[in-house]
Amino acid sequence: MTGDIRRVVLAYSGGLDTSVILRWLQETYRCEVVTFTADLGQGEELEPVRGKAEMAGVRPEHVFIEDLRDTFVRDFVFPMFRANTQYEGEYLLGTSIARPLIAKRLVEIAAETGADAVSHGATGKGNDQVRFELGCYALNPDIRIIAPWREWDLNSRTKLMQYARDRQIPIATDREDEPPYSTDANLLHISYEGRVLEDPWVEPDEAMFTRTVAPERAPDTPTYVEIGFERGDPVSVDGQSLGPAALLTRLNQIAGANGVGRLDMVENRFVGMKNRGVYETPGGTLLLTAHRAMESLTLDRDAGHLRDGLMPRYAELIYNGFWFAPEREALQALIDQTQEEVTGTVRLKLYKGSLIVVGRKSPSSLYSAEHVTFEEDSVYDQRDAEGFIKLNALRLRLRARARRP
Repeated sequence: MTGDIRRVVLAYSGGLDTSVILRWLQETYRCEVVTFTADLGQGEELEPVRGKAEMAGVRPEHVFIEDLRDTFVRDFVFPMFRANTQYEGEYLLGTSIARPLIAKRLVEIAAETGADAVSHGATGKGNDQVRFELGCYALNPDIRIIAPWREWDLNSRTKLMQYARDRQIPIATDREDEPPYSTDANLLHISYEGRVLEDPWVEPDEAMFTRTVAPERAPDTPTYVEIGFERGDPVSVDGQSLGPAALLTRLNQIAGANGVGRLDMVENRFVGMKNRGVYETPGGTLLLTAHRAMESLTLDRDAGHLRDGLMPRYAELIYNGFWFAPEREALQALIDQTQEEVTGTVRLKLYKGSLIVVGRKSPSSLYSAEHVTFEEDSVYDQRDAEGFIKLNALRLRLRARARRP
């Protein structure tokens, strides 16, 4: 089966795992490897990845390094946030939402380069193998996928390191010591798993965090920030219009400096096991709170309740890797329709890890001070409430009478 693979597109980070995978593909499948590295705002200098790939025998024209930050935020993060999406009530899906974009580019690059297959470095225990492969199959049902962690016998860090040494694959000096936390980073978040975090009772080491200060070390005075929305998407910060990636970057800075955006949770993986993950999602936390506040002013009650009722299913689809599935697309159409009037500005107050909405305004506001005032008004007849209550109570009263002894 290995002989019919001539060329493979590998999702490549330049780290230990994918560097070993690159060589393993060349040796096992006797094939040419094309590398694809996506800049999703992970905060790393990616140009050195080019040199690593070329040193490993990848042709220069087959090293793809692409800045996809605006695409990622505009076409994936923002649509997800229109639904106030949280998996299991907490997780803002920072890893999950990046996978469909990577899968999309893997398939497209395979078509551009005439590759027979794509490959990834996800393990056989996690969710990412499912997300990558469901995305690839949805876009090209005939694509071949090579998942080395499900095929090879390099099933420990020790074996990976030895394989790299035997083949003189460069290893970062920090990998020679005790392994760091397993992390995944992009413009929306950074996640930490493994090592001592595998014990859900152990508090994370403060030195681990990179995007947020400890709340107790945040400034002693509150920070205020205003986020402007148009049709459900954020478009400005403190009155300054910003592109998608620049806007999220700015919110990350503001929230991180105030200790906002940390999450420690045990979640249910799609493959069946529970997993403890620690996340930093500073800008996303601001967006979620601000978007809900904007909707509170502009979104019809029952339209909002309907959308909120669908959100857990929508979140589950993204978490499980079904971004390109017809049911996710159908839900997205409904979600997007609810956002037509979600336009205006929200003011937030940040202080030592806390986040409070302190103001909201909109040209399409459904809030009527004239109707809700406790003072005298001429628009609402309070006597109407009696009939409203009696009609709604009718079935309750009939049931109560029927149950009398």
